[in-house]
Amino acid sequence: MVKKSWSFTAESTLLSQVTFCVVDLETTGTSSAYGGITEIGAVKYRGGEEVSRFNTLLNPGQPIPANIVMLTGISNSMVAGAPHVEEVLDLFLDFVEGTVLVAHNAKFDVGFLNAALERSGYETLANVVVDTVTLARRLVRSEVPDCKLSTLARCFNFPHQPIHRAMDDVLATGDLLHFLIDRASAFGVHDIDDLVALPSLGAHPESQKLKLTDHLTRGPGVYLFLDFAGDVLYVGKATNVRSRVRSYFSTSESRKKVGSLLKLVHKVECIETPDAITAEVFELRIIRRLRPRYNYAGTRSEKYCYVRLTTDEEWPRLVISKVASPKGISLGPITTKGMARNVIDAIESVVPLRRCTARMGRSYVAPVGAPVCSAARLGLAQCPCSGSADAAVYSGIVELVAQTLLGQSDEVVQMLTARMNEHSVQQRFEEAAFVRDRIDAIHTAIQRHSQAESLRSHTDLLVEAHGVKYLIENGVLVGTQIDGENIDSSTVAIPELKFDMREIIRTPIDESPTETLDEVMCLARLVESLQPTEQ
Repeated sequence: MVKKSWSFTAESTLLSQVTFCVVDLETTGTSSAYGGITEIGAVKYRGGEEVSRFNTLLNPGQPIPANIVMLTGISNSMVAGAPHVEEVLDLFLDFVEGTVLVAHNAKFDVGFLNAALERSGYETLANVVVDTVTLARRLVRSEVPDCKLSTLARCFNFPHQPIHRAMDDVLATGDLLHFLIDRASAFGVHDIDDLVALPSLGAHPESQKLKLTDHLTRGPGVYLFLDFAGDVLYVGKATNVRSRVRSYFSTSESRKKVGSLLKLVHKVECIETPDAITAEVFELRIIRRLRPRYNYAGTRSEKYCYVRLTTDEEWPRLVISKVASPKGISLGPITTKGMARNVIDAIESVVPLRRCTARMGRSYVAPVGAPVCSAARLGLAQCPCSGSADAAVYSGIVELVAQTLLGQSDEVVQMLTARMNEHSVQQRFEEAAFVRDRIDAIHTAIQRHSQAESLRSHTDLLVEAHGVKYLIENGVLVGTQIDGENIDSSTVAIPELKFDMREIIRTPIDESPTETLDEVMCLARLVESLQPTEQ
């Protein structure tokens, strides 16, 4: 099958199409806060060829120290009639506009330029910056005594040698840039995004595997890390697959399991999708059906839980359960047990439902002298296990909680809101925020429950977002449409693997509601994002 190319796939600019502007400054010192600029040199390159030059001496507005004169050969008399930096900033900004700035130890040069711009009332430089020092440290450090520009130019026999004058140093830095770009191609670096990211990637112990990412799309999709036997180790999704996969090789990646994962990776494959939602759905299906060892444990479907009112008991109470039991009234799915606990605490803080865990059947009789629980003594709960609760009163309490879980009553939220406002009036702001979070937990749980139930009740639902149409049946995605073209598991390009990936990402029409819960909630979040927010 011919691989599709979606119209909104983001592409980074190829290095051959980038205009680089190599810059070097000579200054009166090392501090941009106090030192002045005595010379600016800049050369623009494109496709490895020089395009134009910018070079001028500058009057720094202060004496040039003797040691700097000895180093650069620029004396006070040479710059006496030269323009001040503020007089050339407009010309310089025009020269560097739309270019990628390059410097050897870019922090120094860009720092001086930005300081001069700020002092003159300009905004600082917004150009992408490439530092040849950090690139050299990643690519050639083992081949040279150090990464000074003079050392690199001498060791690699560049046509130009630096002499601490701006234009000579710029030309030497230009030689170095193109030398390093050639070296970087071995790491799969062919565009500006990869070149900028390389300093954090090249030092990675598994950096030689970066070439495995060369073929990956820069658009949305699902990526699969495979071992030598062709088994899937890990599955992920991304809006820019290539960038996301390459980020695993960053020296800033601190997750312990990533190191062991990359050691086992033999191949990286990708299923390109037209959008991020389809990618997430495919990812969920692959994880659910293949259970890759590096990402199955702890996936969302294992964390979902429900708040259940045990109406099957004589004296109902609120509990947290892993499944939506037909016994009682369930609210969920809720993403974490902590959030479910917040929902229960919110309700119990204003409704005196029993909190004891004793099982009490219809024939339950409280033991003589049974103690009253502390919550009941404080007036926060009923305590039927001690025989002190009134059945008729308790029935009304249960009815209120049941209506709340069903989303048919605002009374509990109104009581919580009144308590929050009371705390605010008394300037007990931390307590007010605590109650506010409990209100949010109830709203979120009820809204997610309603959305999930609504999605599952529709046999033919069409949702449109950002120009993409999604056909949803019984809570699962059966097709995506973009530009009039239908996309599903039968039409996307599938890499050649040892198993039938097309069957794995098929629509789960024969699976149970519990198994498809992740997918239902993914689509519920999509629908939620399209709802207008209340002002």
